[in-house]
This record gives sequence, C-alpha cells and structure tokens, in this order.
Amino acid sequence: MAVADDLERIAAAAVRPGEKLTGILAVEILDGTRVYLCAYASGGWLALDDDGQPLVSRRTVQEAASLAALCEAVEELAGIEPPLPRLATHAYLDALGRGIGPSLPGAVERALPAAETLAEQVLARHLTPLT
Repeated sequence: MAVADDLERIAAAAVRPGEKLTGILAVEILDGTRVYLCAYASGGWLALDDDGQPLVSRRTVQEAASLAALCEAVEELAGIEPPLPRLATHAYLDALGRGIGPSLPGAVERALPAAETLAEQVLARHLTPLT
C-alpha cells in the first residue's frame, strides 16, 4: 500500500470530536513499527499505529517524533525538497546523508534542537495517556 493510501486511512482514524486534523507525519522507526503523528489545530498530537489505534508507549512516540523532525530539519538545512507524501525512516535519513555528503554532521547537529523540541511538544500535548 502506498504512503498516500496509508495517510488517507489514518486521517479517517484520527478524527476526534472537537479537534481539526491539520497534518500527519508518517514514520517507521528502527524496529519496523509504523507511527503516524497526527497534528491538530488545537496544538494537540496523537500518535497512531498502522491499525489506526493510539499508541501508549512514550518511548515509541518520542522516537517517532524525533526521527520525523530530524528528517524534516535535515531536508530543510540541505535545501532538499522531499517527495510528498513520504515516510520518515532511518534509511531515508541515510539517503539524505549520502546526498548531502561531508556537510551532513553539521546539518544533523543543527537539526537536533528542532527534533528534540518537536518530540517534547508531541509528548507534552499528546491527546491520550502515554506510559
């Protein structure tokens, strides 16, 4: 199934009373878990699994949010326009690195604060409890 189809399916699962969905970040963390980080106009976040169910693992949500933000920040710092929709993965980040070349360490170092900030926001504003 294509990422676009996954995002459509997850958008339907992400509907919450009183919340307006504003975006979805699709991520696949190292263990192969797919995570969809759903952003709402209220500033709230909800991490859903591939079945559209809310995640409860704080660690999984943090890992996904950090990876998504790192991919976006490195793309921006490198001046790369990503194909949309796209899945943020470690392999994708590695491919960005090959394209950036020797300036990658500096790009990643500059991107880390943004990645940490997004992860903190997602955890602090998650609409369901995390353990």
